[in-house]
Amino acid sequence: MMRSMFSAVSGLRNHQTMMDTIASNISNVNTFGYKSERTTFKDALYQNLQGSSAPVAGGVGGTNGRQIGLGMNLNSVDQVMTQGTTQSTGVVTDMMINGDGFFRVASAGATWGGAGGNDLGAGSGELYTRAGNFSFDSAGHLVTTGGNYVIGTVAATGNAGRLQVNPATTAAINVDASGVVTAVDAAGVATTIGTVSLAKFANQAGLERIGGNMYRESNNSGAPVNGAPGGAGGHGTVTPGALEMSNVDLALEFTQMIVAQRGFQANSRAISTSDDMLQELVNLKR
Repeated sequence: MMRSMFSAVSGLRNHQTMMDTIASNISNVNTFGYKSERTTFKDALYQNLQGSSAPVAGGVGGTNGRQIGLGMNLNSVDQVMTQGTTQSTGVVTDMMINGDGFFRVASAGATWGGAGGNDLGAGSGELYTRAGNFSFDSAGHLVTTGGNYVIGTVAATGNAGRLQVNPATTAAINVDASGVVTAVDAAGVATTIGTVSLAKFANQAGLERIGGNMYRESNNSGAPVNGAPGGAGGHGTVTPGALEMSNVDLALEFTQMIVAQRGFQANSRAISTSDDMLQELVNLKR
């Protein structure tokens, strides 16, 4: 069989992967905190038909080797971690990160202790998200839409844990750019509940997506560096009453869709042409 057929097949497969990535980006164009993905390729193996030779003194000069490429491979599917656009909602429990960092949320099975039972237990797992559409549950805990507890520094203990207001006495909630959550009672007395905590990573693009707007630490993301919004650690600030939209650029995605389509078509044509050449070879017997 002709090498060109198998080279073109590799092109078909990987352009399909590129199209899958583009479709996923477009489908998440209105997903809060979504970060787009980018597909890159690399050339595959080469078959050496002739090696290179060095110049011979008093004789002939050097010659280059002859190699035939054997197609292409998928190089990477990168996460593009640029800032998304801002959508103002006016909902005080909605929070947007301006700059670096992720909201810390507790994974299922986390343990709690300390005064008031809100301190995060040792060894409890954490997840991370840029989607700040939070709310308070019936017990007064700040949670994600999936029910994960939002982790912050609890004012009562100074330890990392879940933030809780008293639903019976709280009349209003305030959140500032430093992530400080304050509960106001009917008499107008404000009580600081705690401060939302953010996590930074040396390689945030290396975080592993697990769905539901959540990420988790991976072998190549680096350990989380936790801190308060806008603090000395370089964490971003928090904008209450707003959400970060997807960073998907539709103009770019549709352009890349055309590129992927034409690349797929070109590889299909290479297979068709190779098939025509084989047919001509078969017809030589006639």
